[in-house]
Amino acid sequence: MAGDALVFLERREGQIKRPSLQALAAARRHALRGGSLHALVLGPGSADCASELAPYGVDHVHHLADPLLELYAPEAYTACLAQVARSTGAAVVLLAGTALGRDLAARTAARLGTACASDLVELQVADDGALSGRRPVYSGKAYARVAIPRARPAMATLRPNVFPAETAERPGRAESVPLERPFDPQRIRVRAVELRHAAEKELDVAEASIIVAGGRGLRGPENFSLVRDLARALGAAVGASRAVVDAGWIPHAHQVGQTGKVVSPTLYVACGISGAIQHLAGMSSSKVIVAINKDPEAPIFKVADYGIVGDLFEVLPALTRAVEAHKG
Repeated sequence: MAGDALVFLERREGQIKRPSLQALAAARRHALRGGSLHALVLGPGSADCASELAPYGVDHVHHLADPLLELYAPEAYTACLAQVARSTGAAVVLLAGTALGRDLAARTAARLGTACASDLVELQVADDGALSGRRPVYSGKAYARVAIPRARPAMATLRPNVFPAETAERPGRAESVPLERPFDPQRIRVRAVELRHAAEKELDVAEASIIVAGGRGLRGPENFSLVRDLARALGAAVGASRAVVDAGWIPHAHQVGQTGKVVSPTLYVACGISGAIQHLAGMSSSKVIVAINKDPEAPIFKVADYGIVGDLFEVLPALTRAVEAHKG
């Protein structure tokens, strides 16, 4: 229907990822024009998500519990999202701007012959379904306003941790809508077969609301324990600059920046990070940035809300003790 919105919900090990819940809240607040809010959930157990989604104002939960969909299968996921977009006639289709969401949005837009706006940090939808918004450009130095005035459905990916994952004032109906398989399993050429975790499971920087990141100022991989200690005290994820990832100090999954992960946490603590352009592009939209660096001229201080000029080997242990004392 003309006023309806559809949101694809990404799941990992049976749990809906927080950026997808943020996309749901954004759709409800900015994209609905008197219509219904639809959600698509794929994989085993997807039929059981209705009760979890009702508080977010979802009216219809489309699901397909095919075992092939437990992990990301691009062709199959694209067929499912395109089918639901067509059947609902939704004017707007939103996805979280994760690695999976960006890939799926582009594939589905091509399948539907429509347009897709990516990495939005602001979203508006007019009464006629025209979508517009803002997205960072030039490594976060400026913002571009983009619009999809005529193509329908208008598709967009939303930058994680920008839109709050608020529940609705009134729960939705969360009506269960089974989806018939719109693809031939024998014709699926690419699919994930296994998901492996690191030995010690850590928070993903792409989803964390607090990140403590380390750079070359740590002088060596053995000193990342200082960053991890503060992150543990804050309940934060551990991030890193490209330089230390390239040096092999920490796995690439922790890298924040243009060639790593783009993040928008509530709090970002940069420890010994000078502030190269590619790193700033990945974290400059954080709500509060704290920089710790011994060089008062470091570029990171230009984007920081709070700066500490000092030796991080003294500052980090002191901060960790202060946080632990505050928590009692």
